[in-house]
Amino acid sequence: MLDFLNSQGTIYVSMVLGAVLGLSLYLPLLAGQLSLASPGFYALGGFVAAVMSTKTFEVKGSFPIHLVLVELVVAAVLCGALAFIVGLAALRLTGIYLALATIAFVEVLRVFTLNLELTGGAVGIFAIPQPFGTQLSYLWLAAPLLIIATLFTWRLEKVRAGRAFAAVREDELAAASMGVDTTRAKITAFVLGGVLAGLAGVIAAHQINTWSHRQASFDASIAYLAFVLIGGSRTFLGPVAGGLVLTYLPEWLREQAKHEFLPAWAAEFLRTGRFIIYGVLLAASCIFFPRGLITPELLRRIKRIGRGGSRPPEQKLRAEPEAVA
Repeated sequence: MLDFLNSQGTIYVSMVLGAVLGLSLYLPLLAGQLSLASPGFYALGGFVAAVMSTKTFEVKGSFPIHLVLVELVVAAVLCGALAFIVGLAALRLTGIYLALATIAFVEVLRVFTLNLELTGGAVGIFAIPQPFGTQLSYLWLAAPLLIIATLFTWRLEKVRAGRAFAAVREDELAAASMGVDTTRAKITAFVLGGVLAGLAGVIAAHQINTWSHRQASFDASIAYLAFVLIGGSRTFLGPVAGGLVLTYLPEWLREQAKHEFLPAWAAEFLRTGRFIIYGVLLAASCIFFPRGLITPELLRRIKRIGRGGSRPPEQKLRAEPEAVA
């Protein structure tokens, strides 16, 4: 059993990190901002880990966990600072214009790291030290990150800052008229998403053992967007479920492609047609499930069923006062 889990360790860790990246896209969306910048911060966090572990720390043998924690702190600070700077300019835009601006940011970062000697140029950085002996052991870092990020997002939705995010998402003008600092709310959500993506990048860089400019790509932006839109964009559980399932989907399709009864073209499509399938799922989700598969209404229905199917008592209508003759 343990051998089987170790053999599947890479996909399990990737699923957990996919859920974290889904949350990194969900946080700006919580404030009504369609940001596709997560791959850029994800790549930046990975480069922080790659550069610090190969060029700053001189460690022989297994890479110490406490140095990974140092990398996480540095990546969080750098990604947060860059997200704040980008947010000041980009978050004055809304809707599709913001999405295009954040895509441009990812592309600028990709080209910058492609031509920077510190990041290995076109080749990237190889032989990143490993803090664990098996891929499955990376869950000791990835799983706590997902749990903390999920609990943080759950709590955020219930406090004043989260309610301000929701108000901005529903109607920015009305929120501003009620005293909500809309610019501050949007930048805060953007920074939180950038930090979360950067932390995931640190863990992924050590797990993958190599890192390059290819981690920041438009394809990754679409994949993370699919995590949120298919999973559900109105509750934090949607991106988590979407990240877990859609990260595992390509691996499952590759397993199905091994069946001998499939024709060669079908097997090849199952192995390489991930983004085509993502596109079909996105289109179907927008048509049949515009708010995603997991919605607040579904969660309330499940909660009500768990309580025995009882419905909250209906409020008694107040008797209208009799007209005075």
